[in-house]
Amino acid sequence: MTPTSLSEADRPSLKFALVGCGRIAKRHSELLGHNQITGASLAAVCDITRSRADAIGSQFGVPAYSDMHEMMERERIDVAVVLTESGLHAEHVVALTRHGKHIVVEKPMALTLIDSDRMIAACDAAGIKLFVVKQNRLNVPVVKLREALKAGRFGKLVMGTVRVRWCRDQSYYNQDKWRGTWGLDGGVLTNQASHHVDLLEWMMGDVESVFAMSRTALVDIETEDTAVVILRFTSGALGVIEATTAARPKDLEGSLSILGEGGTVVIGGFAVNEMLTWNFAKKEPGDDEVLSQFSVNPPSVYGFGHQAYYEHVVQSVRNNTSQLVDGLAGRKSIELISAIYESIETGREVSLRFKPSRCKLGQRHD
Repeated sequence: MTPTSLSEADRPSLKFALVGCGRIAKRHSELLGHNQITGASLAAVCDITRSRADAIGSQFGVPAYSDMHEMMERERIDVAVVLTESGLHAEHVVALTRHGKHIVVEKPMALTLIDSDRMIAACDAAGIKLFVVKQNRLNVPVVKLREALKAGRFGKLVMGTVRVRWCRDQSYYNQDKWRGTWGLDGGVLTNQASHHVDLLEWMMGDVESVFAMSRTALVDIETEDTAVVILRFTSGALGVIEATTAARPKDLEGSLSILGEGGTVVIGGFAVNEMLTWNFAKKEPGDDEVLSQFSVNPPSVYGFGHQAYYEHVVQSVRNNTSQLVDGLAGRKSIELISAIYESIETGREVSLRFKPSRCKLGQRHD
C-alpha cells in the first residue's frame, strides 16, 4: 500500500509542539493532548516559566522545556504552535523558521505591519507554511453566512456590525505583566475583538477608512478596554465595531450582523456561534431550517472553531494545500487595527493607505 492510499486513521499523526503555556494553551493542549484532532498529537511543550510547561507536560505525558530551540532539536516535531505574548510572536516565529517546520501562530499574528512582513518573509524563505489562527471563520453559522455572501444573496451591501461585550476584570490583567500593555498585548481591539474585526472585513470586503474613539473604563491598564469604530468600506458600505471587556458581571455576546439590499443575517452567542436572524427577500429551500440547525452556543468564548482549524492545518500540511488564513490574510487585520489606533490617537478619520505615525501598538520600551 502506498502512502497516498492510506486511510486518514492509518496515516502517521503530525506532531505538534506548543511554544508558550499561558491561558490560551489550555485550549490548544486539550485538543491535541486528548487526541481530539484526527491526524494530530501533542509531542512537547515549552515556556520560559518552566513550571507552566511542566504542568501541561505532566498532564498529557509529553516532554516539557524552557528553551524552544532545544525542544525543536531534541523532539520530532512537524508543526510548532506559537502561543506567546502577542508582541513576541514575530520574534519567536522568525527564530523558529530555522528549524524548517510549519508554524501556527495565535491571533493577532503580530502588533505591527513591519513585524507581520518579517514573519511572512522568513517563512517564505524557509519554504514553510504560516497559519494564523482565526478559528471563528470555521464556526458553522459563519460558514453558512459566507456561502450566502458568495452566492450573491445580499446583493448590494449596506452595513456590517460587530459587537464584543465581554468581561475581563482587573484580576485577568494581573495574571501577567504583559496584559494590557502597548508593547506586548494591545487592548480589546487587538486581543479579544481581533477575531471579530477579521470576520467583519472578511465579509464586507476591503476598508477605505476608519474613525475611532476609545477609553479605559474599568481597569488599570495602558491600553483601552472599550472602543467604538466607524468604517467606510471600498464598496461604499458602512460598518461599526463596538468592543469592550468592561461588560459586568460576565460575558454577554460576540456578534456579527450583515445587512444588504437582499437580506439580513445576525450571528450572536458568546463566540459568533449562534444564528439569530436569517432573513432574505428571495427565499430558498432550507431557509426555514437555518435557525434551528445553526443555533449552537459554545460553553466559552473560545467557541468550537479551534478543532476545525486544527483539522484544516493537518489537511493543508499533508496535502500541501493553501492555508485558510496565511500570513498575508493575517496581515490585513493588523493593517486595519493599526489604522484604528492611529485614528484614536489623532482624532481624525484615517485612510487604510497610511503610514503609522501616532499608533502606540507594538511600541516596547525594554
